[in-house]
This record gives sequence, C-alpha cells and structure tokens, in this order.
Amino acid sequence: MASVPADRVGSAPYRWRHTTPAQRRTLVAASLGWMLDAFDVMLYSIVLATLMREFGMGKATAGLLNTLTLVASAIGSLIFGLLADRAGRRRMLSASILLYSIFTFACGFSTSITILAVFRFLLGLGMGGEWNSGATLVAETWPSAWRGRALGIVQSSWAIGYALAAITAHIVLARASWRWVFFVGVLPALITLWIQHDVPEPELWRAQMQQRALSQSEKLSLWRAVLPRLLALLSMNTFGMFAWWGLFTWIPAYLALPVSSGGRNFSQVDFTSFLTILNLCGMLPGYLLFGVFADKFGRKRTIIAYLVLAALSVPAFALAQRPGVILLTASITAFFGTGFFTGSGILGSELFPTPIRATALGVSYNTARGISALAPVLIGAIGEAHGLSWGFSACGIAFAFAAASAVWIPETRGVDLA
Repeated sequence: MASVPADRVGSAPYRWRHTTPAQRRTLVAASLGWMLDAFDVMLYSIVLATLMREFGMGKATAGLLNTLTLVASAIGSLIFGLLADRAGRRRMLSASILLYSIFTFACGFSTSITILAVFRFLLGLGMGGEWNSGATLVAETWPSAWRGRALGIVQSSWAIGYALAAITAHIVLARASWRWVFFVGVLPALITLWIQHDVPEPELWRAQMQQRALSQSEKLSLWRAVLPRLLALLSMNTFGMFAWWGLFTWIPAYLALPVSSGGRNFSQVDFTSFLTILNLCGMLPGYLLFGVFADKFGRKRTIIAYLVLAALSVPAFALAQRPGVILLTASITAFFGTGFFTGSGILGSELFPTPIRATALGVSYNTARGISALAPVLIGAIGEAHGLSWGFSACGIAFAFAAASAVWIPETRGVDLA
C-alpha cells in the first residue's frame, strides 16, 4: 500500500506500510544507534562487580567512573548538537556511533582505573551526541500525529540494547575475561556505513539550510523565546535522570553483591535472566506505550503520570526481599521510570524551532545527564554507608521532583514542526 499523504496523516491509523521509505530508514537508523548506545554504555554496569574486584574499587569510585561518562555526554551533546544543526543530522549520528564504539573497544585494554576513566569519558562524548542527532532526525521526518509512536520505538530500542548487553556479557564472561566484553562493543561501528549510504537528511532541515542564514541576533532571539520551556524541560530531565542513573547504574551490582554487602546475592544465571526480563517486560513496553498514550492523551499528562507512578514504585522495589517480588517491583519501576524518556524526546523535538532544534534538544537532555552525573557517586556513597536500598529511596524522591517540574512544560500534541 502506498504511503499516506501528509494532509491525511492525522485521520489515518498508524501502520508501518503507510510510512514512506525515508521515514522507515530514519526510524531504523535512530533506533539502531540508540540500541547500540545502550549496549555499549551498559556493558560497564553489567560487569561492574567484576571490575570492582579486578581494580579494587569501592562503590564511590565505581560510581565516579560512570559520573565521568555522564559529564562527557553533556559536553558531547553540545558539540554534536551544534554540528548537527549546521552539518546535518545523519552525519553526526554516524560520527557519534563511531566514537562511542571505538572507545568501548578501547576500555578492554585498560590496565588501571585512570586509563579506564579516560576511555569512559571519551565514550561519553559519542553517547551524548547520538541522542540529539537520532531523535531530531526522526522528529523532522515523521508527522505530528505519528511522532509520539515513532520516538517511542526509537527510545524502546534502549531496552533491547540493555538486554543484549546482559546476554552478551553472560556468554562472554563464561568463556573469556571481562576485557572481551568491551571488545565486542566495537561492532556498532559497522552500521555507520549503511547510515551514510542509505539514510537521507530530513527535508525540513535541508529546506532550512537553503534559506538565508540567521544572524547572531536572530539566533539569540530564538534562544530567549524558548528559554522558559527549555529550563522546565531541563529541570524535569535532570531529576528524572538522577533517579534513573542512580537506580540502573547500581541495580546490576545490587543483585550480584552478597547480602552482607547490601546486595541480593543472585547467581550469574538468575542475574542475566533478571536483567533480560526487566528490560523486555519493563522498559520496552514502557517506552512503546508512552508514545501511544502521548499521541492519544497528550504529552504533558502522560509524562506527569509516568513520573508520579515511578516515584511510588521505587520504595516498593527497595524494600523487596524475595526474588519474585524484586523482579515484579523492578519491572514496574522500569516501565514508568524509563518510559518517561520517550516523552522527553517528544517534547524536546516539538518545543524548539528547526535552526536550533538539535542543539536545544541536546542541552535539555544531555546537560541534564551531565548534571545528574552525581547520581552514581551519591547513591554509591549512600550504599557504602547505609546500604543500596536506602540509596534507591533517594531516587524515588527525585522522580517526584521531576513530576513537579513537568507541570511547567506546555502541551505540544498536534504541533507541526517549523
């Protein structure tokens, strides 16, 4: 069946066969980039307990290494966002994937905490750039009526990447050292060849490039106009990401560490199964259904509901003792506590005009990731002193503050990008 004309999209049901080749390719490219970003980045969290033993790291030091990655992602988002607004979304998507793949591979050669920290920082630069470029690429190619579901598909690929990282680490660690887990992380670099050859730049961006370049004063006026909504989105993202990174940096170690160290002493098989189920039954549907709810009920209402329910579910997870209850409460927390990120991408792409969209999206998303970089360190420090269950409770409070921040964000459902 032919694709649906732009003027009829609003009344047409979403179907894959109704989309254009350009829409399908950009969606696949952004989804693969984000999935493999998760795969590379989460390899560290999954082998964290092993690295702590290998290098004699305490919880605070281990958290600091992840903090460096998050700080780098904020820097990378600004650099790649500026370049994506000037040189193209597709080019910067490829460049960011290449960067994080190379330095994930390099992590396998680390011989000290310092060297590992340097490679994790450089990896973070690419990690920050990927989201700006990929989300902007999809937002500018897909129509408003379907944009929520499209970005929900992109965001849901993070859960698949996380699950793949858990499975890969389990298979590799059974046969080789932790270094080979990172060596596998170079594989995402291969998809950049396809992206550069087959994925088009958005027509909206190309049309913008053919117009008269904006003067510095005109760009400054754009930034002043969007500043209130940018600050509201940045605040929501910062609190939400503090909660997410605090939880999901430490959940793998929390499961693997012995009870005497504040963990739950899961076996390697139980650990891998838990993370796989958590991602595929918690995160994945949370991401996907957010897009459906946002297109039907509105972006703002959906994101506030997700954040409130995330705040309520975290204490239940922190108090859970039995494996089945731990899995159930963790999956509910993952559904709401990660699903809201789809809303962040939708709002970020609809709140800002084309000349500054990638940069503003990067500032709102990855600057928040940089500010929230304290989460792994703080939760690790609380875990060192009182146990990780108490640290997770702080994450629930952060989700509540994120919900309060979202109240100040305007509704964007039905907005046509300009």
